Amino acid sequence: MSTKHLLDPELSPLLDMPAMTFTDAGMPKLRELLKVREVVGDAERHKVTRSEVTVTSGDGTELPCLLYTPPGDTSPRPGYLHIHGGGYILGSPLQADIMNLQVCAKIGAVVLSVGYRLAPEHPIPAPLDDCYAGLAWLHTQADELGIDTNRIAIGGESAGGGLAAALAIKARDAGEYAICHQHLTYPMLDNLTGSEDHPGDPLVGEFIWTRESNAYGWRSYLGDAPAVAPQVPARVEDYSGLPPAWIFTAGLDLFRDENIAYAQNLLKAGVAAELLLYPSACHGFQQVPGTQLGARFAADHLDALRRALT
Repeated sequence: MSTKHLLDPELSPLLDMPAMTFTDAGMPKLRELLKVREVVGDAERHKVTRSEVTVTSGDGTELPCLLYTPPGDTSPRPGYLHIHGGGYILGSPLQADIMNLQVCAKIGAVVLSVGYRLAPEHPIPAPLDDCYAGLAWLHTQADELGIDTNRIAIGGESAGGGLAAALAIKARDAGEYAICHQHLTYPMLDNLTGSEDHPGDPLVGEFIWTRESNAYGWRSYLGDAPAVAPQVPARVEDYSGLPPAWIFTAGLDLFRDENIAYAQNLLKAGVAAELLLYPSACHGFQQVPGTQLGARFAADHLDALRRALT
């Protein structure tokens, strides 16, 4: 079923993008191709210091991360752990550089974008363990960076949003490192979405991230492990005690209904959850430059995160 007529006209360039085909053998080449397309912002113009740091994961693996530091000595200031998207199989810490620069410059938050290991080479638990190491690093480096540990938020897009939701569960259960807020942009939460037994609404999933893409991403991420929480956030049984959440989704996104259900489950457990939905948008719509929809999203994203951190 075609849903092209439901897509915002501003997003028409997405109609010409061919669907990506994923294979284990082709993954390294695809990653390099997408890395070349990454858009890097002007840190100097934002008066932000962007630097490379190394975070060590629990098994000793060194993770390349990006640290964004606001100008001046404004401590104590908030911290934000960013987790990039890419279906658990693609992406890098530089992927959301422009937004992370804005978070740092406009909110005054220290931002760490974590370079977690990717599937299928590194299935669970590695990606989530790496993100947990990033959270631990922000807490242990808080004095040096001038971070208020009571104001550390986590967030990400797509698989990054899924990992952020998983990290919130893992951190709650471990009780070591506090998280004040989770900022989830069309998060990838449920391995059953789009499967043969759970195909979902035929009006979602035509653009950018399809049912076939989702099956490959989850299969790669899970490996031989069972689909359980925290790695699969939708399988969590107890939502109580999780951090307040801002959840963004789109009317044509494959993840729309799982995002709505997650927000509802948080609310039922007494967790403050704000849900925002753009009806005529799809997964990855921000890739189209210069749209009013993209500017609106950036404003909404920053406003919600500012309210959570300040």
